[in-house]
Amino acid sequence: MKENQLSSKIIGAAIAVHKQLGPGLLESTYEICLEHELKSLGLQTRKQVALPVVYKDVKLNAGYRLDLIVNECIIVEIKAVDVLAPIHTAQVLTYLKLTDMKLGLLINFNTVKVTDGVKRIINGYL
Repeated sequence: MKENQLSSKIIGAAIAVHKQLGPGLLESTYEICLEHELKSLGLQTRKQVALPVVYKDVKLNAGYRLDLIVNECIIVEIKAVDVLAPIHTAQVLTYLKLTDMKLGLLINFNTVKVTDGVKRIINGYL
């Protein structure tokens, strides 16, 4: 499945979670529910994936964790904040660069319509 098709399925799953739960919960709640929804669609997911930082050709464990990786090609970063800030986009772009993945989805569940809180972030060559 190509990234664009897969991202549509992920966004659809996020909509389903948001319809069921609504805004105002913790990020961790949305993460576990979204993971469950994605798995029910037959997608492969990994959550809280350790992300080392490469500094001067040395991999260092700096404590970073990716919220979800779907089908080993899309990073999903989950937020439950009042407003997405530019630093959230920068965070996902950095994660994409560190993993050499092409596409990330930044999803803010703390919105009236979750689609208003979805941002696609591309690592320069999709």
